[in-house]
Amino acid sequence: MFETTATVTSGSGSGSGSGTVIAESATARGRRARLALRGLQVLLALFYAFASALPKLIAHPSAAEGFNEMGWGSAGMYSIGALELAGAIALLIPVLSSVAAVSLGALMVGAFITQITVFGGENAATPVILILPLALIAWARRRDAAELPRLIFRVRRS
Repeated sequence: MFETTATVTSGSGSGSGSGTVIAESATARGRRARLALRGLQVLLALFYAFASALPKLIAHPSAAEGFNEMGWGSAGMYSIGALELAGAIALLIPVLSSVAAVSLGALMVGAFITQITVFGGENAATPVILILPLALIAWARRRDAAELPRLIFRVRRS
């Protein structure tokens, strides 16, 4: 088992404290887990982009019919499609993947509620099934999301 170490300092750059932190191990099992997680992100991104967002964005009759039945019309359909496409793209960007997974999970909660209340639970299992891998991605990539505020504030100062 190989481990990498890095020296970090705490405080405001004055060297007021330093220590050694053991970083993520570089074992074969860890590499396989990261690769599997990345593969899951790619599969979900492809699903959301092509199977879910695209039919809404091109106003495919199957999507349009459902949104008309809900009373949301084309504006709701295009809005949800755009959100799903943005989430699919963000799943592939490391610093955004956790936030994207949480956001898509929230959309799936809404889809579940809609399936139950409007469509009588006909396809209610689909959003529930999709929430599980999204929750895994959100949890596993949470450290990447911790970098987001730092990046935002660094850009704003420039």
